[in-house]
Amino acid sequence: MIQDLSKIWVLLGDMGTGKTSLVLRFVKGQFFDFQESTIGAAFFTQVLSLNEATVKFDIWDTAGQERYHSLAPMYYRGAAAAVVVYDISSTDSFVRAKKWVQELQRQGNSNLVMVLVANKADLESKRQVENEEGEQYAQENGMFFIETSAKTAQNVNELFYEIAKRLAKVFPTRPTGMNLHNARQERGRRFFCCLG
Repeated sequence: MIQDLSKIWVLLGDMGTGKTSLVLRFVKGQFFDFQESTIGAAFFTQVLSLNEATVKFDIWDTAGQERYHSLAPMYYRGAAAAVVVYDISSTDSFVRAKKWVQELQRQGNSNLVMVLVANKADLESKRQVENEEGEQYAQENGMFFIETSAKTAQNVNELFYEIAKRLAKVFPTRPTGMNLHNARQERGRRFFCCLG
């Protein structure tokens, strides 16, 4: 039976931190060395087996460019989980990640599951942000923290399953029928009509 949490995940962070690569690695098992920048936002759906039930999630991957920043609230306001991503080889992306966290805290959804992701762990030789820095910041802000690499798939599945587990604790599941498919189609239509 499919349990629908009717919850949306949103990925936030600077351009080039690997948000799209993380989602593509998880949803499709793919990685591309040269991933084109997301324009506006991209929409993904994934079904997970969790606690002997099948759970469906919708994932918004937002653009990291500054010019799209004003669009972000329309994705994260309705989200149950926010994944803030930075690149371990870029201090600037970590500073920007902290700004995203502050913005999410200001919007005031106390049930929001927030995750801080240090991506590109495969670039250890170019590391500018120590693991302890990310871990400490996440701890201070009540967030789950994990280091990942979309390139090598390190901790990618663990990241998404951990979010699913945390959401399942915060939000009770309920059985659904055809509404699940229809809701996804409606969201898809809104997405394509509004960014054109």
